[in-house]
This record gives sequence, structure tokens and C-alpha cells, in this order.
Amino acid sequence: MPDQPDFETRRRLLGLIAAGGAISALPAAPAAEAQTIQSSARIVIIGAGAAGTALANRLSTRIDGAQITIVDPRQRHLYQPGFTLIAAGLRPAEYSVSATADWLPRDITWIEGAATGIDPEARRVTTSTGDRLDYDYLIVASGLELHYEGIEGMSRDLIGQNGIGSVYAGPEEAEATWREMDRFTDEGGVGLFTRPATEMKCAGAPLKYTFLTDDYARRKGTRDRMEIIYCAHSGSLFGVPIVNEKVRMLYDRQGFDTRYNRVMTAIDPGRKVATFRTPDGGSEEIAFDFTNVIPPMRAAQVVRDSGLSWQTGANGEQGWIEVDQYTLRHTRYDTVFAVGDVAGVPKGKTAASVKWQVPVVEDQLIAQIAGGQTDHIYTGYTSCPLITRVGRAMLIEFDYNNDLVPSFPGIIAPLEELWVSWLIKEIGLKATYNAMLRGRA
Repeated sequence: MPDQPDFETRRRLLGLIAAGGAISALPAAPAAEAQTIQSSARIVIIGAGAAGTALANRLSTRIDGAQITIVDPRQRHLYQPGFTLIAAGLRPAEYSVSATADWLPRDITWIEGAATGIDPEARRVTTSTGDRLDYDYLIVASGLELHYEGIEGMSRDLIGQNGIGSVYAGPEEAEATWREMDRFTDEGGVGLFTRPATEMKCAGAPLKYTFLTDDYARRKGTRDRMEIIYCAHSGSLFGVPIVNEKVRMLYDRQGFDTRYNRVMTAIDPGRKVATFRTPDGGSEEIAFDFTNVIPPMRAAQVVRDSGLSWQTGANGEQGWIEVDQYTLRHTRYDTVFAVGDVAGVPKGKTAASVKWQVPVVEDQLIAQIAGGQTDHIYTGYTSCPLITRVGRAMLIEFDYNNDLVPSFPGIIAPLEELWVSWLIKEIGLKATYNAMLRGRA
């Protein structure tokens, strides 16, 4: 396929992107006919992030008479897909910041506190504001917890100092990471990039940032002054085999030192040394001049204490909620759903996944309230615009079966580094995300 589409294709794609429609136009699983129902059901949503807010907007238009309550203490809504762009110096920190109140429907109740207890037997949520919320249906959309303390010696306040960056922590931290990366690509040295052994949101982000750092160094003419080391947590770089092979080839092309089965366990900011667990049960120290620390991730404490998590395995240890992977309904409590990062399903910790999950939960819940059924299911759709340099990306989309499911077959090849895939990430995605929050995409 050519590096850029022909004129007519470019015109059509640019039109979609400008309208925020590139991702909103992606096909989704068949939805039930959107009919409004009458119900006085008490629906509690924990979390006003992407998933919780999108569901609140959708349900407020689908159910007439319901008592919908959303619980979240955060005054700021963060557009997390923008963090990589901020950490690449392409956007300011405020690019990802808006007000939570601006996105919530007016006919629901917002409890501006944290959920402190979930009792699925009593069907009750308690909050830091002292509220006791009895529910008929509960939707947990609480996201996940960045467990920086799971790396000995690491904490959020180290980000932006001593060569330590971390794209995930927030917009201000992403901006601080950019300053450290910019300095490093001026001076050179050892760049150390990693990912945790836990499940994580947007598993392509550590790969993207390695590519971006390399690209900046090449643009500055300083690449020969540095070594770039990527420590993969397992024996592969990406969970989808065909994508893993493509990324491996690109890493080899760029001259990265890829080390497999290395998990960061400790960091010494003063010495600028990170310690890794090795496959033989030992440890290895790697010195760095710049590192992008990706912490272990897990469900919030309130979820882990609720009895809603998987009982065994890594999903249980990390606290992800035990739901059917297709309906996103809890397997032991049929009035409970989970959506977004907290859902314990094999794929789906991206904003694009939320776009597909939210209509499924909406239709499953509506059908349950109405005493019917729906065949609307979530098939694991996950999308990763995998940036390989400024101005080029691969639009990788896949499902539970690790099958590639391209939205523009014959137009956008998923494993090619394309200009238009970059534009979707840089320009189109945020408008689509905002439409999703409003319940319109």
C-alpha cells in the first residue's frame, strides 16, 4: 500500500477526522433497537471516567423515570489518550483536562465523593460523603489504580526528576516527562523503557513512547549518543502474535536493545539504577539516564474489598471484576455490571474498547429491566493507534481471538506506518472521545 492514500481517499478520511468521525465510524456489534422504557429503577454508577460518563448519558435518555446516581470525587475529567501526545511535547497539559460537571447529564445525581464500600448482598454503596446508596442495578466503572508503590523506591513525586518520567500518572506528570525526555534526547545516555507484569491500560503506550523518544533523538541528530533498552515483562512485546512480530521487526530496525522477561521491582533515583526480576528468579540492575516508569496496575481498594473480583488467578490478585466477557454482567451477582478498565475480561483496557463496551452494557441492562433479552455482546474489540514516529502510526484493531479487525480494509492497512493513522490519533480521536462521553458515539 502507498505511504499516503490517493487524493480521493485522503479527502474522505480527512473529512471523517475533521468531524471526529474516524473512530466513531468504526463498526460496532449489532445494537438492540434504541427504545425508551419506563422504570423507577435505582441505578448507581461508580466512576465518572469515560465509561461511567458515557453510560450515564446513554441511560438518561433510554430510561424514563430511573434514579441514576454517579459517584466520583474528581472535579477534573482527564482525556487519557492525550497523555502520550503531552509527553511527546505535542500538546500542553491542559489539552487533556476538562470539568467533570460539563459532561454529566443534568437529570442525574452526582455524589462528589469516593465509593468507600460496595455490598453486593445488600445492594448498597457507601461513600466518603456519608451517603448510603441502595441500588437495583450497579455499574462499576471505577477505572484502575496506578500502584507506583509496587516498585520499591518509586513514587509519583519523583516524576520529572533525576531522569524519571511516567506518561500514565496525569497530564502534569506527562508534561514533566516530556521535559526529561527532551533533555535526554539533547544529552544522550541510556534510555530505559518498560512495562509491568500486571494487566494495564493501553498496553501499546510503552511501545509508542520508546518509538517517540528514538524519533526525537534522530531529528536532533543525537541518536548515536544513546542506547535505548526496552525491558519486556514476558517473552513478547505485544499480546497479538502478528503485531508482536511486526513490533519486534521495527525494534530491530531502530536498533533497540530488547530484553525479555524483565520486570522492574525497584528504582534508586539517586544512583539512577533500576532493578529487574529475571526469569531465573534472580535480579539485574540497569543504569539509566532517562526512564519511562510504567507502574503495576490493579483495581481500586474498594473493588478489591467488595467480593466482586475474580476469586483466583492474576485477575483475582489484581482485583478485576468477575464478569462474563461477552455481556459484561457479573457472573455471581446478576444486577452488577463492570465496564472499562476494571472489567476482568481478556482484552479491552482502552478508550476504543469502552466505546464498544458501553452500548453492550446499556442494552443488556435495558433488556434486563424490561424482562427481555438482547444478543448485543462485546467481542473484545480493542484499538491501538501505535505511533512509530511523529507523523506515522499503525492503526491496530483486534478482538478476543487476536484476529485483526480493521475498520477500513483496503484503505488503512493495520500493520503499515501511515500518515492517516497518525492523524486519527492526533486529530480525530479526541472529538470522537468527546462524542462518546455525550452518549452519541
